[in-house]
Amino acid sequence: MSNASSDGGGAKPERAGAVLGVLILVAAVANLNLSVANVALPDIGKAFDASQTELNLVAVGYSLGLAASVLYLGAVGDHYGRKLMVVLGMAITIPASLLAGLAPSVEVLFGARVLGGLAAGMAFPTTLALITALWSGAERTKAIALWSAIGGALSALGPMISGALLQHFDWGSSFLVTLPLAVIALLAALRLIPAHVNETSDPVDNLGGMLSILMVAALVLGINFAAVPGEGALVIGLLAVALAAIAGFVIRQRRAANPLYDLHVAARPTFWVAAVAGIIVFGSLMAAAFIGQQFLQNVLEYSTFEAGVSILPAAALMIVVAPRSAGLVEARGARFTLLLGYAFILAGFLTMLLVWGESSPYWHIGLAYGLVGIGIGFAGTPASHSLTGSVPVDRAGMASATADLQRDLGGAIMQSILGAVLTAGYAASVSSQIAAAPNADKVTDGTEATLQKSFSSAANLAGQYPQYKDQIIAGARDAFLQGDDWAYVAGIVAILTGAFVVFRFFPRYERERELLAGYGSEGTADRASTAA
Repeated sequence: MSNASSDGGGAKPERAGAVLGVLILVAAVANLNLSVANVALPDIGKAFDASQTELNLVAVGYSLGLAASVLYLGAVGDHYGRKLMVVLGMAITIPASLLAGLAPSVEVLFGARVLGGLAAGMAFPTTLALITALWSGAERTKAIALWSAIGGALSALGPMISGALLQHFDWGSSFLVTLPLAVIALLAALRLIPAHVNETSDPVDNLGGMLSILMVAALVLGINFAAVPGEGALVIGLLAVALAAIAGFVIRQRRAANPLYDLHVAARPTFWVAAVAGIIVFGSLMAAAFIGQQFLQNVLEYSTFEAGVSILPAAALMIVVAPRSAGLVEARGARFTLLLGYAFILAGFLTMLLVWGESSPYWHIGLAYGLVGIGIGFAGTPASHSLTGSVPVDRAGMASATADLQRDLGGAIMQSILGAVLTAGYAASVSSQIAAAPNADKVTDGTEATLQKSFSSAANLAGQYPQYKDQIIAGARDAFLQGDDWAYVAGIVAILTGAFVVFRFFPRYERERELLAGYGSEGTADRASTAA
């Protein structure tokens, strides 16, 4: 175990900068993989003639694998060794990225994305668990702020990097970009990360872990298929499975001698409100990039590189704001800082809804992304800090898994909801346009179904009928604009709901400090009792 040293602001490990750098690099691999698909979606759609739902699944596949496994694998790391989980996760990331980059079909691509997410589920939760175990006090807050800011910024930079590659290579290059980073992270983790840091000897709740995977996977897939015509029975079945798994998970956690997820800790207001708030905060960033990248290419006809670069204001402002967020958390509390972040995120989505259009200049795009970036910069640190401060150190894996779940489940749910709403709005607009056309009776059912699949399918069809190309593309563009407006409204509703939960249920500053001090004392007392 690494020895800790104190500088008056809290404890930190030896070679703290190098260790934190490795942990951030491991997180960077996961964060980049979360976002590199977005800018490639139009190219993937054309290559496989994919439906909008299939594109949604490709975009959400990595988040799905990560969100479904993060609770279980975080607990496995707590028991068997966090360094081991980082090493295994980076090792599996390498073949998963290769499979995604060389996938022969959209189904294989989705499977590779899920596998990559499962690999990240091994490594990603461990990064915050190690920060929680190795750092304390103000030093921990600073480390979390850097981890949150750089991770979020790299997630925002993913589309730019992917867009640059797509200028010269095919869509598969987007999924190969993290290979060098994964190799470096693997080697650095083997060398620098301490072998054992406050792991627990309690057995892992494997049944609870399986139920957690089932409930998240079924919920996310059910949301994605909700807008697909003729899939009502599948959606109902998936959501029924999700509800049954949730009920089984809760019952199991209440009865298990060593629960995977301590519901007593999860019920603490500084924990559950921060968890809900973070799901919406981080999900908003991923959903904005997911919808926005398609809008920029499909409607504004940006190149892949131009579309990727367009999100830079979010990344830059996130990096600038996040360190100041740590100071605000210490001075004004997590509640104030979270609400401030929510205000900026809401302003960003309102800009997308009310200002973005078919002739929007770039400053409209940069303004919306910049506002969202500021919001994530303010809200990201308190969302993660409150979780880690609410648990004893031997439950660090639970806190870090929940912090990662905020990002991954938030991204999976928000992308799935907004993607499903986009799909429904797009299809509804296409149907209305066809019904209103003077030659509607000449449009076959097969042609209508192709036009309704996605913008990419409409573009492929336009290539087959050059005499109608301009009309088809114009109609698809109008349909996409209606669909993304519907999606932004759904996002605004989610953001307002999250802000209300924080305002109503998160403790005010003085009460928050009292609660966190009590939780910290509880962890210290438990460790002293164990040592005795």
